[in-house]
Amino acid sequence: MAVSLGVRVSGLFVIGAVAVAAAAFGPAGDDAARGNGSGARSVAPTSPSSSPGDGGEIGTATSAAPPRIPHSGNVASPKGAGGSEVPGDTETPVPSRTPVAPPTPSRTGPGGPTLLTAPDWLPPGPVSPDSDGATDPAAVYDDLRSPDRCADARNLIPAAPGDSASADEWRVLRGLAAACLAVQGRGGGDWGVAGAGWSGSAGDTLSCKGRAARQILGGLLDFHRRHPTATVPLEAPSGGKSACAYGIGVVDVGGDGEAAPGDTVSVELRGAYFDAAELLRDGDVFIGGQQVVQPPVLVSASGERIVVSVVVPGSGTGPGAGSGPPVSAGPVDLLVRYGTAEAVKKDAFLLVPPEVPPEQEPVGPSPGNGTGSAAPQRHQDRPHR
Repeated sequence: MAVSLGVRVSGLFVIGAVAVAAAAFGPAGDDAARGNGSGARSVAPTSPSSSPGDGGEIGTATSAAPPRIPHSGNVASPKGAGGSEVPGDTETPVPSRTPVAPPTPSRTGPGGPTLLTAPDWLPPGPVSPDSDGATDPAAVYDDLRSPDRCADARNLIPAAPGDSASADEWRVLRGLAAACLAVQGRGGGDWGVAGAGWSGSAGDTLSCKGRAARQILGGLLDFHRRHPTATVPLEAPSGGKSACAYGIGVVDVGGDGEAAPGDTVSVELRGAYFDAAELLRDGDVFIGGQQVVQPPVLVSASGERIVVSVVVPGSGTGPGAGSGPPVSAGPVDLLVRYGTAEAVKKDAFLLVPPEVPPEQEPVGPSPGNGTGSAAPQRHQDRPHR
């Protein structure tokens, strides 16, 4: 009897265990275990005020082991306190999603790096031949094209330029040198001098290099206004459009467009990227392929515009004679050369032969005058005594 009672009690325990297991692994529990049914647990997004390392709770899980997130679909990861994505705790990575690095910030963020685009720097001039080696605005512009030489270029700028025609040019270059040093965080920089260089100049009185320098200076001042404490390195562009477009403008030979050997014509040069005095001393002018012997004479110079006068060459040894073969009548080209810089004007004017003075009437021996000398006609009517 006792044995039978023990067997019955043991059977009851077995039946109870089977019932508990059936309840746990029934249809709903089986789906939850596989993660495919409505019984799967979800993880709540991380609170912005807590993170995995500061003792705060992630989601609603109370187990010591982190809950596993089903990977049958794409599940968005919760965001952490700093706004960056916090990876979810998945069993395996999602094959359809490729990790992508976050974009690089273009501005300074809280605790982030400062990544700023440096302002533009000076375009090529081109480089002035600078045959006299004297300090002039065109040559200092060429020195400033190397941002690491701004201090040396600044020291070449006269404190009080004697030539009032280039005073605005010097003021701009002085301001640009000061801004170049300041924006790069180097000694000698001064934003006050930079501002004075930009505001104290008039664009219409500047050369092509001077206008380019003023435009770059304005960009530096705007950069400093938007980022007062930022410093960035500068880099000169290796190519691109030049600051000056050198060439011949108007060739003035008079209203009829014609000129003869010995005539004086005026030549307008535009986009001059060198000092006018250098051109007068070392420049050469060719008309119709024949070099003008007499050097050009300065008529006027303002900014990038230089006007010179030249004498049309001709054959012979007169004042207008040139070197080379005589120039044939017809349309002729005009070329101005200084160093490697050449400006050409095709069919600049029409060359015509020189005017021939009217022939004088032949004068023979006077009647009764055996000397054969030509006597003035007015003396032939004088009475003989």
